[in-house]
Amino acid sequence: MKNGRSYSHPGKCNPDIVKPAGPVDPGVGVIGAWRKDGSLIGCVVNYACHGTCYSGTNASADWIHYLQDTIRKVMGANAGVVFLNGACGDVTQVNNLAPSSDFGIQMAQKLGTRVGAEAVKVLVSATPGEFNEISSKRIVLEIKRRKPSPASVKKSWEILREEGADSRETKAIFAKERIIIDNIFRNSPIAEVPVHAVKIGNAVFVSNPAEYFAELGLKIKKSSKFEYTFVVSLANGAVGYVPTKESFSKSGGGYETVLTGYSNLTIDAGDKIADASIQLINKMKPEEISVEPRPAGKPWEYGVLGPDLD
Repeated sequence: MKNGRSYSHPGKCNPDIVKPAGPVDPGVGVIGAWRKDGSLIGCVVNYACHGTCYSGTNASADWIHYLQDTIRKVMGANAGVVFLNGACGDVTQVNNLAPSSDFGIQMAQKLGTRVGAEAVKVLVSATPGEFNEISSKRIVLEIKRRKPSPASVKKSWEILREEGADSRETKAIFAKERIIIDNIFRNSPIAEVPVHAVKIGNAVFVSNPAEYFAELGLKIKKSSKFEYTFVVSLANGAVGYVPTKESFSKSGGGYETVLTGYSNLTIDAGDKIADASIQLINKMKPEEISVEPRPAGKPWEYGVLGPDLD
């Protein structure tokens, strides 16, 4: 924003917006499995965007439903589709720089169809290989929680005890959260954070239980020696939002950085998860498929003719 801060959902077309606070990961990761006859058994799709298009009162698979629908329309109605969240802690479908409507079923259909179409492009362009190696490695990190100050806890109790206090107001909601994390910290000051790496052939999935910021996911991908690296968030638990360190600076901000019962790991948690992820990846070796060299081809007789100008 023009005031130097970063806001979550700053308002559509707000003139005080300068630019997005961080990057997005545009990659659509896909692994397909085929039968010997060439038909698709199913696929795993990895993409980094919140499933927040639909905000009605009913349960919904959001845009991921249309992702699945798009793939099955092209690749077969019985094709299995598994979706894994990418590092999308700070990425939604909302474009605050445009006046478009970014919520509702229509938006879910648009986003899901586009990501599904990208997945189909990968599947129809792929040359299936006979990969045989599947392996996994795991580490459980012990990461400290942030401790609320006694003054902030006292202030939170004062807010909740105010006569006529509305529990739905923002200040009351986060006052309650401050009291909750105070209790959590007293009983469990250390959080267990499992990080997994799963190798399938020349691809690797690396997962964590955070709403992990996109910049951190891109850091892992950049450091990976695998041709295909897929970062998976909100896996095997939920430890809340894990932003970058910069998000906690004076120029940072957003409710993802607020200390709550949900999000409370120390500000270096994102880097610790990234370092552990890279460490696990480095302990693995991508599988290589040997390809028999083909003899050099000769020009096609028709192709060497011409130009014929007589």
